[in-house]
Amino acid sequence: MHRNLGSFLEALRRSGDLVEVDARVDPRLEVAEIHRRVIAGGGPALLFHNPIGSSFPIVTNLFGTQRRVQIGFGDHGQKFLSRLVHLAETMVPPSLPKMWGARDVAGTLLKVGMRKRRAGAVLEVQDPQLDLDALPVITCWPEVGGPFITLPVVYTEHPVDGRHNLGIYRLQRHDSEHLGLHFQIHKGSGYHLMEAERLQRHFPVTCLLGGPPALIASAVAPLPENVGELLLASLLQGAPLRMAQADGVAHPFVAECEFAIHGSAIPGVRWPEGPFGDHYGYYSLQHDYPVMKVDGITHRRGAIYPATVVGKPRQEDFFLGDFLQELLSPLFPLVMPTVRDLWSYGETGYHSLAAARVTDRYPREAMVSAFRILGEGQLSLTKFLLLTDGDVDLHDFPATLEYILARADFRSDLHIIACTSMDTLDYSGPRVNEGSKGFLLGLGDPIRKLPREFEGQLPDGFPGAEVYCPGCLVIEGPSHADQPQAAQGLLEGSALEEWPLVVLVDDAVSATRSDARFLWTTFTRFEPAADIYSSATEVVRNHLAHHPPVVIDARMKAGYPDELFCDPETSATVESRWSEYFPAGGVEMGDSDVGHLDQL
Repeated sequence: MHRNLGSFLEALRRSGDLVEVDARVDPRLEVAEIHRRVIAGGGPALLFHNPIGSSFPIVTNLFGTQRRVQIGFGDHGQKFLSRLVHLAETMVPPSLPKMWGARDVAGTLLKVGMRKRRAGAVLEVQDPQLDLDALPVITCWPEVGGPFITLPVVYTEHPVDGRHNLGIYRLQRHDSEHLGLHFQIHKGSGYHLMEAERLQRHFPVTCLLGGPPALIASAVAPLPENVGELLLASLLQGAPLRMAQADGVAHPFVAECEFAIHGSAIPGVRWPEGPFGDHYGYYSLQHDYPVMKVDGITHRRGAIYPATVVGKPRQEDFFLGDFLQELLSPLFPLVMPTVRDLWSYGETGYHSLAAARVTDRYPREAMVSAFRILGEGQLSLTKFLLLTDGDVDLHDFPATLEYILARADFRSDLHIIACTSMDTLDYSGPRVNEGSKGFLLGLGDPIRKLPREFEGQLPDGFPGAEVYCPGCLVIEGPSHADQPQAAQGLLEGSALEEWPLVVLVDDAVSATRSDARFLWTTFTRFEPAADIYSSATEVVRNHLAHHPPVVIDARMKAGYPDELFCDPETSATVESRWSEYFPAGGVEMGDSDVGHLDQL
C-alpha cells in the first residue's frame, strides 16, 4: 500500500477522487466550510494550493468516503487479521501440516516492523527559522479558541519502559512556538505524561503530519495499551515502516511524513485549551491542558499540510472509524470469547452507544459480556450498551433496537451504573470526565408485542409524537429549562403504557428524520443515571428494578455546550465563491449544518 501521502494523492487523482483548488482561501473558517459542504455532498478530497498566510498547500477530506478509505488502506490488513484469528482458533494442538499451512502468516510477520535510517524525506528541509506560524493551521468553527492542528499523529514514550503510543490529539497553536496538548486522562500519551511528571522526567513529544495512510489509521485504532501502533501501521501497509533519526532529537520520525514537529511538554504547566468544535457535534469547552514547547520543525521538499474537520456526524472521521471497526472486528471473539459481534455507532461519537451480539449459554451469561466490554480498553468509555444473543445485523440500528425491545424485561435487564468515568468530550455528566453507564439486555424469545402506531392522547405541553421504530416512541416536549421534570410527567396516566421505550426530545420531527439524526439526538444528550425515568421502580436484592414505560430525557440541558453551526458570513462567502473554487464544476455544494445526518 501507500508509503507516503504523495502516493495516496496520486492514486486519488487517477480515480477522480481529488480536486485541486487554485483560488486563494483563508485557513480561518473558509477552508473548513468548503470541506464541510463538499463532504456533505459526498465529494472528493481537496488540495488547496494557495492558502492565505502560508506557502504550504493544505489537503483535507482524504478519507471522506468509503471508496477513499478503500483506496487508502485496501484489504490486506483485514484479510491478514482474519487469517491470524483463524489460526489462533485452529492451531491447537499444533501439528506439522498445520504449521506448514500457516507459513504465509510467518512470511507476512517477517515483513512487519521498523527500519531505522539516519536520513529520510521528512528530514530534507531543516530550517531553524521555521516556526508554527509558517504552517497553514486551520480554524474550523467560529467560537473555537484559535487555530488547531487537527490531523497530527502524536508520538510519546513511557518514561520508564519506553513503550510508545500513537494518538491523534488535537493541538492548539497558542503562538509561534507553543502547542496545547489535548492529552485526555483515558489515553496513552496522557498516562505517559502523568508518569513523567510524577518521576520529574523530561518528556519529549513528536507530532507527525502526513506520511503513510496506515500511520493515521493505527493512531486512531483502539488497540490494547501494550500493543505498539507502529507495528499495526507496518502491518497495514504490508511493509516495514521506515524511520529516520535526526541529530539531537529524542524520538525517531516516520521517514515518509510531510512534517515532523519535535519538542517537549513543559513540566507541570497547564494553559487554557479550547473551546473546540468536536466530533460529538458540539463545542468542547475550555479547560487547562499541557503545553508543548516546540524545538524544531522539519519537512520534506514540497510538503503538503494535511488537515481534517470534525463536527456533526458524518464527517471524515466517521468513515475512518467504521473502517477500523471492520478491521479489528475479527479480534473481538479472540479477546472477548463471549462476544460474537460488536459495533459502536459513529453517529453518537462512538463512545455514547455500542451494541453487541453475545453468547447466553446459561442464565445471565450475557452479564459477563457486558462487564467485559465495559472494562476493555477504549470500550470502557462506552456510555450505553445494548446486548442480545439474537442473529441481528448490528449495523441496522432500528432492527437491533426493535429486537431488543421485544425481549427486554426492564425490571431485570436494564442496569445503570452511577459514579463512573466518562469520555472527556461528553458533557452530559455532572462534571468533566465523570458520569454513568447503562446497559440493556434483550435475550431469548419475545415477551411482548411491540406497538407500531401511537393513538393515545399526550398530556398538555407535549405537542407531538413520532414513532421511530416498533416499541420506541419519540415525544416532543417543553424545554428542559422550562420544565426539567417533564419526563416524569409523561409517565402519569396510561397513554404510553404499551410503549417500552419513550425518548423525550426538543423536536420530534427532526429527531426521527433519519437513523443518524435519532442516534445523534438521543445518545449525545442524556446521561443514564440522571436522565432515565420509569413508570415505577423498586429495589429488589439491591438492584433498582425499572418498570416500563422507560423514558430517556434527551433534551438539551443547562451546562451542555452549544451545537455547532457555521458562521453566517463565512457560509455566504463560500456560497458566493463556489464556482471560483471549482471552475470546472462537478463538485456538489452540500448543507454543512446538516452534514450527513438527514441523508441516510
